[in-house]
Amino acid sequence: MTGPGGYAAEPGGPAPQPRHAAPSPTGSYRPPPLPAGEPMAMSISRPDPPQPSESARSGRHAAGGPSALRLIWIYPDLLSTYGDRGNLLMLQRRARLRGLAVDPIELNSDQPVPQQGDIYLLGGGEDLPQILAAQRLRADGGLIAVAARGAVIFAVCAGYQLLGTVFGGVQGEEVAGLGVLDLRSGRGERRGVGEVVADVDPALGVDRLTGFENHQGVTTLGSAARPLAQVVLGVGNGDGTEGAYAGHVLGSYLHGPALVRNPGLADLLLTWAVGPLPPLADAAESWTRQLRQERLAATSS
Repeated sequence: MTGPGGYAAEPGGPAPQPRHAAPSPTGSYRPPPLPAGEPMAMSISRPDPPQPSESARSGRHAAGGPSALRLIWIYPDLLSTYGDRGNLLMLQRRARLRGLAVDPIELNSDQPVPQQGDIYLLGGGEDLPQILAAQRLRADGGLIAVAARGAVIFAVCAGYQLLGTVFGGVQGEEVAGLGVLDLRSGRGERRGVGEVVADVDPALGVDRLTGFENHQGVTTLGSAARPLAQVVLGVGNGDGTEGAYAGHVLGSYLHGPALVRNPGLADLLLTWAVGPLPPLADAAESWTRQLRQERLAATSS
């Protein structure tokens, strides 16, 4: 498993310019039965420091242009616990405060994953919905494909686990994940419930994280994934680290919602999608700063 050292500095990216947006997914779709044999999975290689996404490199989503930043919330009918929809709302708000057009799309589990999204979000869920979500996403193949082309993916708790190669089922049995992140999750002996504080990998340039966890997972990272953070308070992955990332794919056990409590993490995802962002005015940041101060004060007492 990757250790906490060896972080590389994150490079910058060019300023965004517009592009045309693809239409939102419509209609109904029933995934075909899972194929026999090995599950679909990306080939995993050793991680490099995150680079600007295809959207940022080609200069897309400029304010006032015909483009819109497409935020895809995957399977809210299966994966949406502890207010994880707030992650979608936070990205939407912080993009619009910077003059970016935003197209939020809520994608239910009977619809195919669109290939033209910019940021894909997965939330938490119970065991059976998590298993069903993994089966449908493997059969569909869309999320695996967009990860391979460098799209930004942010996943929480159950969504984080299913991005790995294996996670624990209802009775602790192994269930095949998507293989998008080089990690394996199983069931631990103790349940992690409560506040989490964690210091982020310095390469990402994000302030200390706070959040709420409620899981019994133990996650082990392979050599092609890096820990998102080092735990100061709480359980996280179960080995002193919290979350994982590789390229533009990032997962965490944190609810809260995570991006509401950690606006720097939201801005990191937006930067990966569109390039460097201008700072927000103090008035627009006052409520996020107040929430952060409250949660950090509560965990330090």
